[in-house]
Amino acid sequence: MHSTRSFYALNFPAGLRTKRATCPDGVNTATNAKCCFLFPIVEDLSTNLFDGECGDEAHGALRLMFHDAIGISPKTGGGGADGSIATFNATELAFGANAGIDDILDVVGPFLQKYSNVLTPGDFIQLAGAVSLTHCAGAPRVKFSLGRPAPKAASPPNLVPDPFDNVATILARFGEVGFSPAEVVALLASHSVAGADDVDPGIPGTPFDSTPNVFDTQFFVDVQLRGTLFPGSGGHQGEVMSGIAGELRLQSDHNFARDSATNCLFQGFVNQQSKLQTAFGAALFKLSVLGQNTAAMTDCSEVIPQPLALSGSSARFPPGKSLSDIEQACATASFPALQTVPGMNSLPLYR
Repeated sequence: MHSTRSFYALNFPAGLRTKRATCPDGVNTATNAKCCFLFPIVEDLSTNLFDGECGDEAHGALRLMFHDAIGISPKTGGGGADGSIATFNATELAFGANAGIDDILDVVGPFLQKYSNVLTPGDFIQLAGAVSLTHCAGAPRVKFSLGRPAPKAASPPNLVPDPFDNVATILARFGEVGFSPAEVVALLASHSVAGADDVDPGIPGTPFDSTPNVFDTQFFVDVQLRGTLFPGSGGHQGEVMSGIAGELRLQSDHNFARDSATNCLFQGFVNQQSKLQTAFGAALFKLSVLGQNTAAMTDCSEVIPQPLALSGSSARFPPGKSLSDIEQACATASFPALQTVPGMNSLPLYR
């Protein structure tokens, strides 16, 4: 099965291109002329889809690239990052873990259709996800490769991890397509710029950390705070936890911070912005080519703009919190020394 494709091998032609040529628009230059047509598409997405903001559309586009790409298994099949979640949405949106994805598909749908003559659904979804991050201060500049074929079928069910799955189950799911525990923990940083969709329908859009419009390590602090159990309205009563009023914590994130297989990896990202950028960027690109023949793809990373710089990247204890509120599980390293932000222990967000 999938004998001609790779789950995660990243193969690119040898040699470096150094000469840049002017694109037909007379504005942009590229080392590979095949990528020139993407510059105006990137500009259109930045301006008219994301409105230049790290908002709901950007959060949704990032989630969409995850949920599309992970739909592959050496046991049950699937095309990986092929855009099947859009083409065969009637099937894949019925999967429980894809609840809420219909919202972002409705928003990106007109853009996907607009560029359907030059971009396959898989290429569009992964391009939009990479561009979305450029509007989130502190995010890495994620690589993008062009050349995914059109999807042939819907993803098999039960391949997208559920937020109520245990750590072992999630690691096993990612592990069968080549991801290490360290890479999985790095990918959790996507929750730094995300909000809940249908985890609890009673509080839609609730952020997962206290700085959801910036890509930073604050997520890895907030999740390690002692949480308060409260009844969820989405059928998972008592399983949604948070240490800060106005913030929601996924049960799986809570577990990753405390499980013996991942707790030190999780804590290791606190106040390590550069480390997080590097690890997340590499893991996300690896995810973006799952199931693809990377040797036949074109590296068009140069069309992705440089993300906004992050001012003041140090993680902090939220207002009213201190080291005594941290539920530290890693036994081999001390929790980093952090300052506490003055103010009340609730959102709106502090900076």
